[in-house]
Amino acid sequence: MFCLDSAEFCPIKTYEAMSESAPLVPKHNAVLLLADGTVFYGYGMGAEGVATGEICFNTAMTGYQEVLTDPSYSGQIVTFTFPHIGNVGVNGEDMESVKYGANGLVVREPVTEPSSYRAENGLVPWLRERGITGICGVDTRALTRRIRLHGAQNAAIAYAESGKVPSTDMLMETLLDIPPLVGQELACGVSTSQGYEWKQTRWSWGEGYGEVEKTQYHVVAVDFGEKLNILRSLASRGCRVSVVPAKTTAKDILAMKPDGIFLSNGPGDPAATGMFALRTLRDLMAANVPIFGICLGHQLLALALGAKTEKMHQGHRGANHPVKNLLTGAVEITSQNHGFVVNQNTVPPEVEITHISLFDGTVEGLRHKEKPVFSVQYHPESSPGPHDSQYLFDQFVEMMESHAKKN
Repeated sequence: MFCLDSAEFCPIKTYEAMSESAPLVPKHNAVLLLADGTVFYGYGMGAEGVATGEICFNTAMTGYQEVLTDPSYSGQIVTFTFPHIGNVGVNGEDMESVKYGANGLVVREPVTEPSSYRAENGLVPWLRERGITGICGVDTRALTRRIRLHGAQNAAIAYAESGKVPSTDMLMETLLDIPPLVGQELACGVSTSQGYEWKQTRWSWGEGYGEVEKTQYHVVAVDFGEKLNILRSLASRGCRVSVVPAKTTAKDILAMKPDGIFLSNGPGDPAATGMFALRTLRDLMAANVPIFGICLGHQLLALALGAKTEKMHQGHRGANHPVKNLLTGAVEITSQNHGFVVNQNTVPPEVEITHISLFDGTVEGLRHKEKPVFSVQYHPESSPGPHDSQYLFDQFVEMMESHAKKN
C-alpha cells in the first residue's frame, strides 16, 4: 500500500477511507482524484461540489486558518500532514485574507468540535461559508509520499452529502481541462482592485490588534496577494502603509512619494506575473527607492534583476524550514509557502545571495550590492510560524532611515 524508496514501488492505486477515523457518515461521500489516476476515498466537509487545483502539502502543526486564508494558495488544494486539524476552531482575528485562499482541503482525521476560548466558529461550517470543499479520512501519509516522489500535480475533490459524487472518469475529464500552475498569472485575481491605507498593527495577548498612531516612513505596498500580517508588521514599526493594486505603474507609485516600496507574496508563476510587473520594478529600482520583497515579490525582483525562476518538484510549505543567513552565519527557522524558486545559477554578479535553504540549498534571500534592494523567499511575518526572521522588517526600516539621511 505504501510507497518505498522509488517511484516504481508507488503504483497508481485506490485508497479507501482510513478505517481508524470515526466516519461522519456510514459510507464515504467524497473522493480525491490525482491527475496520475490515484484515488482516495473519504468523507466530505465544507462546501459540497468539486474543487480543483494543484495538490500540495503543508507540514505546519498549527495555524491552519492562516494557511487556508493565504492568497498564495489560490489555485491549490492543501494537504495537512498534521492529523488533527480544526481542533481549535476558527475566529475573525486569524484571517490572512478576507476573500482569498486555498481551493480545497485534505486532512487525516474528522474535524471535532472546537476547544478554544478564542473559537468563534467550527472549521467545517466556516469552510462551507467560504465555499471551500474538503475531504477527511484520507491517508495523508500515503498522499504526501506520492507528492514527494512524483512532484506537484493537479487534483480534484468531489463531495456530495448524498454520496452521489461524479465518477472518477468524469473527474478526470475535468482535470484534463485544468492547466498546470506553470505559465499561470494568478496575482491579479487576488490583488486589491483599488488602493487603500492600512493602519492595523500586530496582535498582542489580551489586547488584540492595535492601530498605528505616529508614523515615520511611508511605505507603498504592491499587492500581489498579500497576507495581512505583513501589513501589520510594517505598521507596527511606525510605517504609514499605502496598499496599491498589482498593476499600478511605477509613475503612480513614485508620485505617492514613498520612503520605501514593499512587494508582497502571491500565487501563480512569477514569470507570468513578470510579463507586466518587471518593467515597473526596473523603473522603481532606477529611482533608487528602498525596496523589500517577500515570496512572489522576491521572485519578481530576481527576474527584474536578470535572474530566472523555475518550478520546484514539490515546493516548500510549512513552519519548520531552516534557512542559513550567509551574512551572519545564523540559522533561522522559517515559515514558507512557495512552489517556484530563483535559479541560483542565473543570479547576476551584481546581486548577492544572502540566505539559502538548509533542506535543499535553494535561494532564500537576495540583495543588490549597490542599490537599496533586498528580498527573501520565506515569510518573516511568521503567521503561522516562528518569529526568527522578524528582524527583516527592522532592516527595511533601517534602510529607509539611511536612504532618508542621504537625501
